[in-house]
Amino acid sequence: MFSQNPMRFPKFRNITLSLAALFALALATLALAQEQDSQQKPQPQAPAEAGGPQGDIGPIIVPKKKPEDQPPPPPPKQTVKNPEGMPDFSLRVDVPNVQVPVLVTTKDGQFVGGLHKENFKVLEDGVPQNISTFTQQTDAPITAVLLVEFSARNYYFIYPALQASYYFADSLKPNDWVAVIAYDMRSTILADFTQDKREVYGALRQLQIPGFSETNIFDALYDTLDRLDKIQGRKYIILIASGIDTFSRINYDKILKKVQATPNVGIFTISTGEAYRQWVETHYGSSPEFGAYNLNYLQADNQMNTFAKMTGGRWYHPRFEGEFPEIFRDIGNDIRNQYVITYKPTNTKQDGTFRKLKVEIQAPDGGPLTVKDQKGKNVKTTVIARDGYTAKHEVE
Repeated sequence: MFSQNPMRFPKFRNITLSLAALFALALATLALAQEQDSQQKPQPQAPAEAGGPQGDIGPIIVPKKKPEDQPPPPPPKQTVKNPEGMPDFSLRVDVPNVQVPVLVTTKDGQFVGGLHKENFKVLEDGVPQNISTFTQQTDAPITAVLLVEFSARNYYFIYPALQASYYFADSLKPNDWVAVIAYDMRSTILADFTQDKREVYGALRQLQIPGFSETNIFDALYDTLDRLDKIQGRKYIILIASGIDTFSRINYDKILKKVQATPNVGIFTISTGEAYRQWVETHYGSSPEFGAYNLNYLQADNQMNTFAKMTGGRWYHPRFEGEFPEIFRDIGNDIRNQYVITYKPTNTKQDGTFRKLKVEIQAPDGGPLTVKDQKGKNVKTTVIARDGYTAKHEVE
């Protein structure tokens, strides 16, 4: 057998020596190249003290600014975050003008005309106000609702008033708007606002035979005020009723708040309780068993008077049927002929509070005003105006 040691053969020994020499030469060349490369690579320089952009020869020096040379930073902008989902909005508070219709009459109910701005004095919560505008309406168009109690409880005394209301319907003019609403347990619109007298006549003719004895006047008045609040301008309610309330959903205090909070509505009331009490006294004298009935009607009359007084209207309590036609003529004249006073209140708070109003008449020099009739005699006067108003809220 041949030996596996290559050194025993000269040919293989020479080849091995040559390969070792070449490998050593390659290692020496690689080490020399790495040393030259490390010597040629520039060493990183420390940045200049002032800092700045780098150039081929090093950093370009930018002088540092002293702290006192730097302008102060602007204050952060004040921002208000709206609640999530709410858009941006702006709020502007504008104090509105207050408009007060005023009726000046004699003790007989006749309208006193010819007065001027200097003859009126307006007090809001006892504070005099500066009247900005003043006008006297003459034969002005009207927007009114005939609100009629129609029940079996007091139909004998309501019927003459319904018949007399034809006088009011007959006095309507082409520019007037009138609606007719009847109520017992609930309200029923018999004629929506119309300028056609025939529709008013037709609505009144429907009131023939009442179906219920209940008279929920508070609910009926509340609903009517709610409807009128959506109509622009001055409106009126002519309420023909006994004033008795059976079992309304709302109470007396709530209807009073509704009357106070509803602007530009005047209520003229015609009570039938006076005629009823006269009839009871004539037929039964002062019998104790009818004392409770009289007390209920006295309370009802007080409520009807309050509705009118709060809104600048008038309360009528006829004793006889023959008085009804004259009453309706007076109401038509009162509505068409009024003074209208406008002022900007000195109390600019819009806090939703109730402000009491008082309107007085005076001479131009501030003294008492003397009014004479056609015969030159002094006559007493009555000033009828709304007793207050409810200020708006800022959010409205």
